[in-house]
Amino acid sequence: MATSTAEYENNPLLDLSPQDLRAHAAEALTRARARSTALTDAVDDEDLVRQHSKLMSPLVWDLAHIGSQEELWLVRDVGGREPLRPDLDEIYDAFMHARADRPGLPLLGPADARAYVREVRDKSFDVLEKAPLDDGNALQRNAFAFGMITQHEQQHDETMLATHQLRRGEPVLHAPAPPARRTGALPPEVVVPAGAFVMGTTAEPWALDNERPAHETHVDGFAIDTTPVTNGAYLAFVDGGGYTEPRWWSEEGWAYRTEHGITAPRFWRREGDEWWRVRFGVHERVPRDEPVVHVSYHEAAAYAAWAGKRLPTEPEWEKAARFDPVSGRSRRFPWGDEEPTAEHANLGQRHLRPAPVGAYPAGASPLGVHQLIGDVWEWTSSDFHGYPGFRAFPYREYSEVFFGPEYKVLRGGSFGTDAAAIRGTFRNWDYPIRRQIFAGFRCARDLTAAERG
Repeated sequence: MATSTAEYENNPLLDLSPQDLRAHAAEALTRARARSTALTDAVDDEDLVRQHSKLMSPLVWDLAHIGSQEELWLVRDVGGREPLRPDLDEIYDAFMHARADRPGLPLLGPADARAYVREVRDKSFDVLEKAPLDDGNALQRNAFAFGMITQHEQQHDETMLATHQLRRGEPVLHAPAPPARRTGALPPEVVVPAGAFVMGTTAEPWALDNERPAHETHVDGFAIDTTPVTNGAYLAFVDGGGYTEPRWWSEEGWAYRTEHGITAPRFWRREGDEWWRVRFGVHERVPRDEPVVHVSYHEAAAYAAWAGKRLPTEPEWEKAARFDPVSGRSRRFPWGDEEPTAEHANLGQRHLRPAPVGAYPAGASPLGVHQLIGDVWEWTSSDFHGYPGFRAFPYREYSEVFFGPEYKVLRGGSFGTDAAAIRGTFRNWDYPIRRQIFAGFRCARDLTAAERG
């Protein structure tokens, strides 16, 4: 085995000329806006201003918030332009107003919100054409600010997609089914060898502050599930009394389960001998071969305990996803350094559901772990914290204020995550009680003495 513990060397963004970089940033911004438009145009104005759940904002708030953040960072900061709507800054400040309270704010109506984001985008494109994108300004270097705003919009698009899942009524979103399984039988788990690897990144130009810097991390040998836990496997836990046995649950998890009467993943219901689910307004039987989704950290940890395993730590997950034992390097993605395609992963709302396990053999890691990117966010057992040498950039509120034991880390993205907002180093975090997000998990375990050799 190679002993080098270096980060990947090949990154397409670093080889682009300034003009090609502008075109790349413009395409990324345009793709994000097309998705925002599709998500908001899919419903009428009454639906746009309605709060479908106190866990979520009205869709119209998300839309105008996207424009407000773009104005702050691209128009005012990078472009040095005069504010368009300074009166909106406080209304669309996510830290000043809890989601449950946002319907009571003097929000822009649907027509005004659409007009505002169009005006901001026109000015952003003008800024992009004139920005030097050189090393003199960290926000401009490699078009970082434009990448940051692209990711911000795509993240809110995924949030709006989750709001669509919570709305009631006839289906308004449509997409083709994901590909079928393309592999034969896969081994249930993969052994990841002990040793150091490079975690995080310094080379990725659009990486956010909590992904930085790259640092060497030692991980003991462990085994990890080859694929995410499926609905079929999870059903064995449900039907085997997993939700009625406190021994599988943490004290906090059991208290949460009991208080809310949780007996299955969110959006599931039992009809006779069959389990059904609601998916974007469609009522369907729970497909056994898809990764389970809409489970909290507590549910994931309880299943893992029931299965005689545990959730992987964040370093374990990243090593399984990125480490190449031949070169000793950490890749950008499990399959290599190239950007994701439809052959690699289920991303970008291309499909409105996770794909069956085994559907993306081209996306497997060098060690043979499948579907680490896309399909479902995967809970890890790790609390959210900064890496050694962490530096907040460009503002503390992006991630630093969330560091601590209150939040658990999720990895890998979901079918609702765009390729611009995911990579092998990307870190998501949320409260361990969250179930409306597109989250699932896979299990890990310590090696036995015989396996360790």
